[in-house]
Amino acid sequence: MPTIRVDSKIINLDKVICVVFILILLAGSVFFWMRYSAAQQELEQTQEALAVKKTNEKILDFTKLFIEKVLKAEGEIDFETRLSLENAVRGLDDGEILARWQKFTESQTEADAQTEVKNLLELLVSKIKK
Repeated sequence: MPTIRVDSKIINLDKVICVVFILILLAGSVFFWMRYSAAQQELEQTQEALAVKKTNEKILDFTKLFIEKVLKAEGEIDFETRLSLENAVRGLDDGEILARWQKFTESQTEADAQTEVKNLLELLVSKIKK
């Protein structure tokens, strides 16, 4: 076994090499764990941003559909259109928007309906996140 003599002490060279190797492995493990943690955090942020984007797109699609089919309507809105709007608003998966939608659909007078349209559009715009 190779040995080194330092200050009247005999040190086994094999043990020194093993300790150095273990320290290198430990440092490498810490380095890669830090890189993994950073990548995991970046992935979570990206997934969150994609979820927000998807929600925003759904809200915008519903808003466009609402404007096209309700606000620009020339008369009575047919059953198919009402059904597609109802499905679209439920597809948003947002209880607050659904409640406003129901207030709008349950309006008894034209003045109430106009007020609820304004409230609904205001809520839709406020729900779009940057």
